[in-house]
Amino acid sequence: MAIESPLHQFAIERLANFHVGGLDLSFTNSALLMTIAAGLVTLLMVLATRNASLVPGRLQSAVEMLYDFIANMVEENIGPEGRQYFPFLFTLFMFILFGNLLGMIPYSFTFTSHIVVTFSLAAIVFLGVTIIGIARHGFHFLTLFVPHGVPKALLILLVPIELLSYCIRPFTLSIRLFANMVAGHTMLTIFAGFTGALGFFFFAPIVMDAALVLLEFLVAVLQAYVFTILSCLYLKDAIHLH
Repeated sequence: MAIESPLHQFAIERLANFHVGGLDLSFTNSALLMTIAAGLVTLLMVLATRNASLVPGRLQSAVEMLYDFIANMVEENIGPEGRQYFPFLFTLFMFILFGNLLGMIPYSFTFTSHIVVTFSLAAIVFLGVTIIGIARHGFHFLTLFVPHGVPKALLILLVPIELLSYCIRPFTLSIRLFANMVAGHTMLTIFAGFTGALGFFFFAPIVMDAALVLLEFLVAVLQAYVFTILSCLYLKDAIHLH
């Protein structure tokens, strides 16, 4: 019997073919899960705030905790100037979080396991941060690439390094999320296959699988946090130039 590759779970499947000219705009399983994630986030916010009260219920309390968590992250890492960017950062966190968690459902699909998705999110952050920095500081924004207190003779070496470090941010930001999702789900699939193959002696592998599932849930939340806090730090650089 042929053994299915653990990477098969990441395959993009067309659900509805749609072409405009030479462009393939087909609706895929990835697009479906992104739509579901956006819909669930919206539904959660609406249900939690529809009957908001001074004494919150469980749902309202959970949403307020998430709100305060991101609000404190923005305040601590960017300062008061970051409040205007809170809606974007909160939306970014929730979208990635729900995308990661939806991927934990058996036979579902993890759209954050595709580099094209994570790079698109990272590119939005990178371009937005760059535009904000230039809009706020003009040509003075270029001083971000000039380290303070460095002898002028070393600037010819350090400025290109700083510029390169800045330009690779969207790649490192996207690859970190993509790689963690792929590695985690691949590992879960492989260990689950071992459990089925062992037959009667499946108890120990099941315990290991359960531990790995819990770990992957933690990674799903942690990677949403890491992506968001790094976005905060990039915004801080653009706003404060240090």
